[in-house]
Amino acid sequence: MKDLIETIARALVDYPEEVKVLEETKGEKLTYQLTVHPEDTGKVIGKQGRVAKSLRTVVNAAAAGQNKYVTIVIK
Repeated sequence: MKDLIETIARALVDYPEEVKVLEETKGEKLTYQLTVHPEDTGKVIGKQGRVAKSLRTVVNAAAAGQNKYVTIVIK
């Protein structure tokens, strides 16, 4: 899952080397903290949060088979 988030985020930004994803697990809940260069934050979030919502949808679809609840925090 972490690799999926990194791959998608790196395709969206101007500074792919600064994309970092940290994973935190609490039981059935997975939280991923996505950190990008400050200039790329808007690109990852998108207009009205559309890109972020799409990223969360793809990751939740991938996690559905694992019975996990996934949250992505963008910083």
